[in-house]
Amino acid sequence: QVQLVESGGGLVQAGGSLRVSCAASRSSFSINIMGWYRQAPGKQRELVAIVRSGGRTTYADSVKGRFTISRDNAKNTVYLQMNSLKPEDTAVYYCAAFTSSEDYWGQGTQVTVSS
Repeated sequence: QVQLVESGGGLVQAGGSLRVSCAASRSSFSINIMGWYRQAPGKQRELVAIVRSGGRTTYADSVKGRFTISRDNAKNTVYLQMNSLKPEDTAVYYCAAFTSSEDYWGQGTQVTVSS
């Protein structure tokens, strides 16, 4: 089992920055992929960014150039640095971890961007 605990969400004005963090309860070396998804009201959950164990990253087109995902295996933690935030980035952000056999999700952290 892997428990994921997110932190760092909040309220920010458009154009501002936030960093969200996700700490895994056990070593992340067995976790192939860690990443962030988000779900806005009335919409489906969507990929924001993922980072693979080898460091390769994938971003949603809507956040490319503005968001940066990073992973610290020594701390079992994944970060999402969000810059130039837009109101349409408002959502609950969920941390995710994928092993070869299981998917794990955090409880979510609210990010609200005011215009």
